[in-house]
Amino acid sequence: MPRTKLSISRFAKVALPSTRAQHNAGFTLIEIMIVIAIIGILAAVAIPSYREYNQRATIAEATTALADHRNKMEQFFLDNRSYGNAGCGSAVATGLRFYTLTCTLGSATTYTVTATGNTSTNAAGFTYTIDQDNVQRTTALPTNWTGSTLPANRWITRRGG
Repeated sequence: MPRTKLSISRFAKVALPSTRAQHNAGFTLIEIMIVIAIIGILAAVAIPSYREYNQRATIAEATTALADHRNKMEQFFLDNRSYGNAGCGSAVATGLRFYTLTCTLGSATTYTVTATGNTSTNAAGFTYTIDQDNVQRTTALPTNWTGSTLPANRWITRRGG
C-alpha cells in the first residue's frame, strides 16, 4: 500500500503572533488625554451650573415662608385691627432649613419680615424682605451673584434677574 504524505498544516493550524494585533490591544496616550480633556471641560461647565441650581432651589424656601408669614400677619390684623407684638411673633415660621425669619414692627399698622440665609448653607448671603403692603425686596445677594441689580420691589430668584 502506498503511503500518503499528510501535511501537518492541514490538520492543525498554528497561530503565529501578529504584530498588528499586539499594537491594537489598548489605548494610546493621546486618546486617554483627549478623554480627560473632555471630562475636564464638562466638569468646568456642569459643576458651577449645579451649584447655582442648588442656590436657586433654596430661594423657594424663603419666598414661600415670607408669603406664608404675610398671610398670617394679615389674618391677625383682621382679627385684632393691629399687627401687634403677638401677631409678629406668633406668625414667624420655624423649622426652616436654609433661612431664618425675623419680624419687625414699625407701628401698629406696619411690619417687615426678613428672611436671612443661614451661613452654613447654600442660602448664605441672600436676604429677602416683605412688608404690610406686599413690597417684596431683595436686600442682599451672595458675592458670586455679581451682575444682578437689586430692584426696588421684587425678589431676585436667579442670577442676573
